[in-house]
Amino acid sequence: MTALRAILQDGLQAGNAATPCATSLNGRISRHGRALRCHGGKAALHAARLSLALWSVILAHSAHAAAALPAAFGVPIEFILFGATLLGVAIFHHHTLRVALTGLAGITAYKWLVTGFHSGSGWEGFSAHLQGEWVILCNLFLLLVGFALLARHFEKSRIPAALPRILPHDWKGALWLLVIVFVLSGFLDNIAAAMIGAAMAHTLFRAKVRVGYLAAIVAASNAGGSGSVVGDTTTTMMWIDGVSPLDVLHAYVPALVALAIFGVPAAIAQQRYSPMLRHEHEHLHIDWPRVGIVALMLGSAIITNVVVNLEYSQLADRFPFIGVAVLLALAISIPWRRPDWELVPEAAKGSVFLLSLVLCATLMPVEQLPSASWHTALGLGFVSAVFDNIPLTALALKQGGYDWGFLAYAVGFGGSMLWFGSSAGVAVSNLYPEAKSAALWLKEGWYIVVAYVAAFLVMLLVLGWQPHAPHKAAAGHFSAPLLEAQDSRSAYLAASRKAEHA
Repeated sequence: MTALRAILQDGLQAGNAATPCATSLNGRISRHGRALRCHGGKAALHAARLSLALWSVILAHSAHAAAALPAAFGVPIEFILFGATLLGVAIFHHHTLRVALTGLAGITAYKWLVTGFHSGSGWEGFSAHLQGEWVILCNLFLLLVGFALLARHFEKSRIPAALPRILPHDWKGALWLLVIVFVLSGFLDNIAAAMIGAAMAHTLFRAKVRVGYLAAIVAASNAGGSGSVVGDTTTTMMWIDGVSPLDVLHAYVPALVALAIFGVPAAIAQQRYSPMLRHEHEHLHIDWPRVGIVALMLGSAIITNVVVNLEYSQLADRFPFIGVAVLLALAISIPWRRPDWELVPEAAKGSVFLLSLVLCATLMPVEQLPSASWHTALGLGFVSAVFDNIPLTALALKQGGYDWGFLAYAVGFGGSMLWFGSSAGVAVSNLYPEAKSAALWLKEGWYIVVAYVAAFLVMLLVLGWQPHAPHKAAAGHFSAPLLEAQDSRSAYLAASRKAEHA
């Protein structure tokens, strides 16, 4: 807790120096602490303060990089509009799509009429911006919709109904389900792992799944993918950009610690809320064609991801290969079993919601992150709960000097703290609309915030912060011209230790 107070004080001091509104905002959070505790517990209050601290630093850097842009109290107008959009999503959780689209329209109109886009002004700037983002947007849309249909195939295969044969019938069975999701996410996309976990929970708990347990499923999928370059979009970005898969592998140290911390209370609470099914249905027959469809779709995604990134990385930014591969696998499987097309409209709405927030995030005038350090990496996890982790990761790759395992864990697992903080959370909330309440997610899933911080500090104590020198980018969509540096790894380590002592 002492370390967290130091981080908070450093962040607020930096933010107050360049962003006068930070003090008043922090004061409001303090004055309304009682209300926050009612809706999310003390962990939510500490999370809000720490997130505000890093946001203050990021806003300070943004204001310095774009001093000529219109601002209110030192904060660029785009951030105010984006913050209002996120607040609207949190409050009006029954109208999240309308709020997100309204926010996107407002930010786009402001950029169009006042400041211009990163690539220019007017239609030319906007179209150029979309050309740089359309591949990731299409991939996310196709994966979210495709994996929603995959999850229904998996549920109808009756494999979840057979799990009581092998799982314990008490809270440890719920914990083992989270472990299964964690393991699956290591070699599957974390969206697919979360959807499969949600489908299994729907059967095993007779459709009575606690929101806190849904949050734990999302957290398990994000944690399981944090140490694998094929388990999460952000780690795949690092791989494409030239980071060795071994340099993110140690993210599994805090991921496993976090799983133990949030998994036990989540499993116990779910077992009390709705005990696990004790006996499988009589005369249970596995629908093997549906199992084959699930394997085909997952295999297509994995093979396409690996082949494109290893052999054709220069084409990764030109076409949504992974999403199209899943779509083709689904189309091929139609003669075997009909997909539940009735799920598509709701899944498409959830996908458009997520893409709206992602596009809003890419329009923010963030050109630089605070100096690379473990403090910054810890804070980025909180920021990723409300700000898309894809542009954050791209900026970190451009900046360099991070310990990539720390960063992979932070931006990957940090998004689990809110339902709209990760694509896996949005996908699960499409199946369980009651999860679209930020207050309920924080209240019942408080242990995820605790697990994130505790596991990060364990990693810091056990492994230590070992930053990598800025690397030379490989070809790929997320590769930006990296900062040229002649410093050796030892020089970075020495500088990091000097900063720690200071």
